[in-house]
Amino acid sequence: MQQKTQKKIHWPTLNTVIMVEKTLKNLEESVISIAELKRNLPRQVNHNTLIIILQYLEQSNKIFISIKGITWIHNTNPNLRIAINKGLEI
Repeated sequence: MQQKTQKKIHWPTLNTVIMVEKTLKNLEESVISIAELKRNLPRQVNHNTLIIILQYLEQSNKIFISIKGITWIHNTNPNLRIAINKGLEI
């Protein structure tokens, strides 16, 4: 019986996740491609690891990924949170 070889997944370290998060948060552009993001990172990150990080950031509502690229959407402004909580539904 043959064993199937599985690709080893490179799970990101917390430092790498934070590095990618800071880079996206502090970009001057509003939309950036993955290739541009790789060029802006302080150190190289494995492509598959970067994809895992981007999936995590999207699931935690910190970024939005569209056809045009990646956009930072997380907002920690307390006034915005209050307005959202007290706002009326239309």
